Amino acid sequence: MGNGDSRVRGIAARAGGWSARHRWAAVGIWVLFVVLAMGAGSAAGRVDVKESDQLKGETHTAAKIIEDAGIEEPASETVLVQAKDGRLKATDAEFKAAVASVVKAVDATGKVTDVKSPYDAASPTISKDGRSALVQFDMRGDSDTAGDRVEPVLKAVAGVQKDHETLRVEEIGGASMMKTFDDAFGDDFQKAELSAVPVALGILLIAFGALVAALLPVALAITAIMATMGLMGVVSHIMPMSDTANSVMLLVGLAVGVDYCLFYLRREREERAAGRDAQTALRVAAATSGRAIIVSGVTVCVAMAGMLFTGLAEFEAMGLASLMVVAVAMVGSVTVLPALLSLLGERVEKGRIPFLRKAMERRAARTGGESRFWTAVLRGVLARPLVSVLVAAGALLAVAAPALGMKTQNLTLDQEFGDSLPIVQTYNRVNDAFPGGSEPAEVVVKAKDINAPEVKSALADFKARAISSGASRGPVEIKLHDAQNIAYVYVPLVGGSDLDKAGASLEKLRDEVRPATLGKVDGVQAPITGQVAGSHDFNDQLGGAVVPVFAFVVVFAFALMLLSFRSLTVAITSILLNLLSVGAAYGILVAVFQHGWGASLVGAEGVGAIITWLPLFLFVILFGLSMDYHVFVVSRIREARLRGRSTRDAIQHGVVTTAGVVTSAAVIMVAVFAIFGTLSMQSMKQMGVGLAAAVLIDATIIRGVLLPAVMALLGERNWYLPKWLNRLPDLTHDESPELITHEQPYEDERLRV
Repeated sequence: MGNGDSRVRGIAARAGGWSARHRWAAVGIWVLFVVLAMGAGSAAGRVDVKESDQLKGETHTAAKIIEDAGIEEPASETVLVQAKDGRLKATDAEFKAAVASVVKAVDATGKVTDVKSPYDAASPTISKDGRSALVQFDMRGDSDTAGDRVEPVLKAVAGVQKDHETLRVEEIGGASMMKTFDDAFGDDFQKAELSAVPVALGILLIAFGALVAALLPVALAITAIMATMGLMGVVSHIMPMSDTANSVMLLVGLAVGVDYCLFYLRREREERAAGRDAQTALRVAAATSGRAIIVSGVTVCVAMAGMLFTGLAEFEAMGLASLMVVAVAMVGSVTVLPALLSLLGERVEKGRIPFLRKAMERRAARTGGESRFWTAVLRGVLARPLVSVLVAAGALLAVAAPALGMKTQNLTLDQEFGDSLPIVQTYNRVNDAFPGGSEPAEVVVKAKDINAPEVKSALADFKARAISSGASRGPVEIKLHDAQNIAYVYVPLVGGSDLDKAGASLEKLRDEVRPATLGKVDGVQAPITGQVAGSHDFNDQLGGAVVPVFAFVVVFAFALMLLSFRSLTVAITSILLNLLSVGAAYGILVAVFQHGWGASLVGAEGVGAIITWLPLFLFVILFGLSMDYHVFVVSRIREARLRGRSTRDAIQHGVVTTAGVVTSAAVIMVAVFAIFGTLSMQSMKQMGVGLAAAVLIDATIIRGVLLPAVMALLGERNWYLPKWLNRLPDLTHDESPELITHEQPYEDERLRV
């Protein structure tokens, strides 16, 4: 199965050897790389995804028209004035006085423009029952920063509320929602990201029992993240980035950076504990764990690259950022880490935690470095592999079963945040009184001459038909930009916050009303955008990307596993087991967030759906991350097999000797992802719970039960490669510790091509 005795070396072993011989050069190059990457990123600045690039279809066309025309859409705000007990009506003097007070108060702040009274004859905004009215206005200045300037307006509206206790006087809009969410949840991400590092460090302290050894993986992960942040700034000039991509990059970078370093460090310590000298221990770690890191890292990069096929700018940014941080962490693990370990020598054990260290030494003396728990589990699994496969696979399929009824949608405001924020209740009240009024469809009409008689007639006809068709109950507002020959038509959609009904109203506008009115005028463009339209277009585009992304990730992961292990069986089983763990994660998500089973435990009552982007995102991330454990465990099994053990003994040895490091790595990942599961936003909670559940299942049931049971059933067929596939490139670089120990110095070795 290999030719280790020919002393040909793999790239990981060669890189580790060079770094160990040129320790200060390796560390210096890494530090220089991180500093230069950060400096280049700072100098270049980050280009963020534009609204016009977010989606394709009509949403993209509308954003491009607005962008090309140079129109800056202001942040619009609305004040709801509503009778609390239903007695007062908009025609009553007290009601009118409250409306007048709102108009005067917001105007007096100097922060707003274009204030409109609900009694405006041109576009009255009084509800059908006469008990609610809307005062509408725009914030001055840049809409992106309007949340920073809305505070005086909110205080002015609150002052009017105090003077009119029989009425509700509540503000809602882009700026006020931005401020409310920033105040309530803006620090959530930062706290989660900052708390992830000490959590990982704490778990590593328990795993290693020494401060220096625990700090190394965290330091590597953090420097890899810092370098990638700089690279993101440079790359963003070719492919724009985003804050979301940055957050995902931090998550993935911390997870894989710590994992890769953990794999390498544990192997080096294991070899030293077995009596090897420091140089040989590093050689073994480089040739074995280093190779596993490269195979895993390339596989993870391929999985992340799947996001580039979605055509969605946000997903492309997340995929590229994740790919870069994995690549940087992988390179750092096989280059600078051996140099640091060589420099530190015995000092890697500095900062020992006495009680932990003694407990670890006692356990190692009793078990010979193998996990007692997993030894017991493996004994049962290998004694009855068929029963183990049937029970474990059956259990995971049962867990995955709810995923068949998965309902995905873009979460509404009350689904995303619950009723914990007063502004969510205001949002619901506005939608009840004015269906669709808080999120109207926006028709961006571009003509050669927006004031031409035929265009004006078509606009009036569109306005009338939007209501008569049943797509809207009005009021439909038209705002002209004469200089740019553009008109905005705001159409409140029947259905309001019910996205299914609002989507049907949108389709009626697009497919019936527009062709019969604006569509009859030559040279007129009239794409329909807005939140409901954006959600609709996003779902369409995402749905079209699912098959290509799934196919790309699965096919390339299969090819990499085939080339890396030269086994058709290992490649097929790795794909099937990964798909099973992803399916189980989907099932847990649907059970908790859609059906509400145990939802109270994670604060997810009443959500009723999975956010649209999550299934594809989870598939790509989980497929990549789960390969970490799979490659590491199978590499160890294969290594034992090369050393002459039977397949059954190799399986037991590979699983029990890697159980400690896989458990530590999984606990870190689960803890980091679980932090995101505690956030208030349901989309982030779903992401955190899905990732944590999948990693936990993958590191326990998949790697501890199903993988060894399946391999035990297959026996020697695990290493099956058809003769016609022998022509494939050989990326195995087979090496075993016994051969490495007696090899010549690195200078005499040659790299296999």
